[in-house]
Amino acid sequence: MTEGQILLKPDTLWHQVKEQTEYALNCGALLSIPTEFEFVEQDGVNFLVRILANLARKNAAKKKQNKQAAAGKDFNPFLPYEQDLFISDISETHVCILNKFNVVDYHLLIITRHFEEQESLLTVEDFAAMWACLAGMDGLVFYNSGKLAGASQRHKHLQLVPLPFAASQPQIPIALLLTSAKFSDAIATIPGLPFIHAFAKLQPAWIDSPLVGAQATLEIYHKLMCAVGLEVDGNQQPGAYNLLATREWMLIIPRSQEHFQSISVNSLGFAGALLVKNELEMQLLKQHGPMNILKEVGISQLTVDS
Repeated sequence: MTEGQILLKPDTLWHQVKEQTEYALNCGALLSIPTEFEFVEQDGVNFLVRILANLARKNAAKKKQNKQAAAGKDFNPFLPYEQDLFISDISETHVCILNKFNVVDYHLLIITRHFEEQESLLTVEDFAAMWACLAGMDGLVFYNSGKLAGASQRHKHLQLVPLPFAASQPQIPIALLLTSAKFSDAIATIPGLPFIHAFAKLQPAWIDSPLVGAQATLEIYHKLMCAVGLEVDGNQQPGAYNLLATREWMLIIPRSQEHFQSISVNSLGFAGALLVKNELEMQLLKQHGPMNILKEVGISQLTVDS
């Protein structure tokens, strides 16, 4: 890759995001889903749990997709993407758009220009796009690799949400646990996480050199995948997993299932932010405990040890 392939100007990204969000809301292209939230504590983590107030818009869109699928038509909201949601070209391979059905304000999607499967491995181009966006907007990048990991669309896309998740909570909910990381060479495990995972530090300076950072991040990504038993061979994923990354670290968690009973979990759950559809699911979450739910949808350390 060459420097000329990064098209995004990071110092303009945040302004573009805010400006396009206002426009997309006014014209009806952005259909934000209202939520309420509360904190649920378990094992030293103050989980942020959002409860949806109205899913009608997203459900209507899902029904439309299902009808098209039943008629033998593949529905892809990213080919073409809605121009009213477009933020910026990132590179020759990626663009950045708003998440149409956002729960978090300023939720961005980093999508490939041409179709790639969501279950394919991440590439140096994906990580270059990630670093280019992180240079202009400090946040959490995540990747739901396949349906079991919470992906709702087949077209490859990373996602970026700004930090903090809530004004009253300045850090990612799991941040305190990350400080206890136990390293073996450059790969670590987190004692407070009761499921298989692998953690590594990244260099914040890579925001100044996204292409250099991308190559280094790709190597770290491969090491983390191998550390959790997901051997990298070719381009197809060896199993479902969630990836989380900030300017400072990356975390990978292999998945065993998409749901805990009726509660769906994606990458944000492993950052300490969960979503429930109604009060019954909120009570279910409180009854079982959010960390226990993550253990169920991940791969328990006990399962491997036994």
